[in-house]
Amino acid sequence: MLFDCAIIGGGPAGLNAALVLGRARRRVILFDDSKPRHAVTRASHGFITRDGISPGEFRQAAYRDLSRYPAVQRSPRRIVGVNPSSGFRLTTDLGESYAARTLLLATGLQESLPSVPGIRDYYGISLFNCPYCDGWELQGQPLVVISEQPQAFAMARTVSQWSRDLLVCTNGRGCLTDSQIRELRQKGIGVYEQPIRSLQGANGRLHSLQLEDGQVLERSGGFVATTWFQAAPFGRALGCRITPQGGLITDGFGRTSAPGVYAAGDISGTSPSQLIVAAAEGSRAAIGINTDLTRLDF
Repeated sequence: MLFDCAIIGGGPAGLNAALVLGRARRRVILFDDSKPRHAVTRASHGFITRDGISPGEFRQAAYRDLSRYPAVQRSPRRIVGVNPSSGFRLTTDLGESYAARTLLLATGLQESLPSVPGIRDYYGISLFNCPYCDGWELQGQPLVVISEQPQAFAMARTVSQWSRDLLVCTNGRGCLTDSQIRELRQKGIGVYEQPIRSLQGANGRLHSLQLEDGQVLERSGGFVATTWFQAAPFGRALGCRITPQGGLITDGFGRTSAPGVYAAGDISGTSPSQLIVAAAEGSRAAIGINTDLTRLDF
């Protein structure tokens, strides 16, 4: 079967794109290997009618919606190759082959966390990357911002809306200017530039940080500045223009610089990185895909 669109990625962007395309009576195949970036997250926030839903519950609800549209198929396979010949030929990890007229990349981005021993044990439980997603649950608590990057100042300023009991740790990186350090300290925000030796806690719940010089900072949670990279290299291989941060450059309807290739969600440099924003990106990309196909076929 020749599909109108193959969607790689079953996060909110890919799922919502599949829904909109299915409602447009397009033949769609959605590849989802069930390994989402936010799998460590216990609850997702900021999506009206779905506030507090777990990622697993969200996906199951999405699958129920998609099941109403017989033209939408789902495959649990992982795509390992894409050949842009007469549309697109996709190859799975089992050697299966699929053909599609258009391709939507919704594989998202992957995070690289600061080089702090054991940080992943706490990530998604008491350490997070987005205060708009998880700040409410940590409000008023003694928090830390861990960042090795220049955005440490901006993140601390933002997090201060949720808690005034705040510290900034740069893990040995000189990423703050003298004026930024002064301003933070004037606001009562402590700044520690020593390397972090370890994190202490239990079951993902942070209790304290120990610095290289032996200081112990008691904290119950916080936020981490991450760096991002593409979860799949297909965009670059297909000739899509890419931002310096690794996202795919798109227009207002998900079109990349490569003919027939669209992108939605975090992979297109979406900011902020939120469930509801990615879903909206998927909807817009689906409208772009259907518009282009309709023009071509009319």
